[in-house]
Amino acid sequence: MSKKTKILVVDDDEKIRKIMRYFLEKEGYEVYIAADGEEALRVIPVQQPDLILLDLMMPKVSGPEVIARLGEARDHIPIIILSAKGEEIDRIAGFRLGVDDYMTKPFSPVELSLRIKAVLRRVYKGSSKAADKPIIHGDLCIDNPSHKVTIKGEEIALTGKEYDLLLLLASNPGQVYTRMELLQRIWESDYEGDKKTVSVHIHRLRKKIESSASSLQYINTVHGIGYRFEGLPCGGRE
Repeated sequence: MSKKTKILVVDDDEKIRKIMRYFLEKEGYEVYIAADGEEALRVIPVQQPDLILLDLMMPKVSGPEVIARLGEARDHIPIIILSAKGEEIDRIAGFRLGVDDYMTKPFSPVELSLRIKAVLRRVYKGSSKAADKPIIHGDLCIDNPSHKVTIKGEEIALTGKEYDLLLLLASNPGQVYTRMELLQRIWESDYEGDKKTVSVHIHRLRKKIESSASSLQYINTVHGIGYRFEGLPCGGRE
């Protein structure tokens, strides 16, 4: 089973949120909801959506404020604005925020679905070269196209799940993942298993990539929460 694309719907209109959730889930997306910009900023770092549908005029934190406060993370998440403002000057202002598309309310759910697919295709195509680049942390190198992992040039044999787990963590150094988040991301979003599965795989992974169990270089435990990958400069610690 392939992982579902995550979409975050941010809109202060409850009726619109319900309609969009119903339609997008029927289309096969994993849908998260935020009633305002403040809630969206809490949801985004936790759920890490693949795309955001963002209303502009909202209480507490507006759409433009959400985009501004996302900072560098904004570069990795495509955004489609959904706004009641449909004048040309409004659309131009929206695109100047750096969004990927702009739709005026009311809109057709079918057209929205087509716009989402078009944006995701563009983003995927544009990031394919970056995905081909090796991920290097200290002596650890992950070559994603070949699924090859090496330490100091020596290849390390990993199982499929061990590789997926390492790739996710190493691609997001400093990001803390709970065991449940890792379980859902690596063992598929609808997997209902024991969180100990994650701990077992982390233990096996550490035995293969860490030089010392008492002095961990790469995968650290954040007690009471989960795990974090430590980004290292090439050649080891400074």
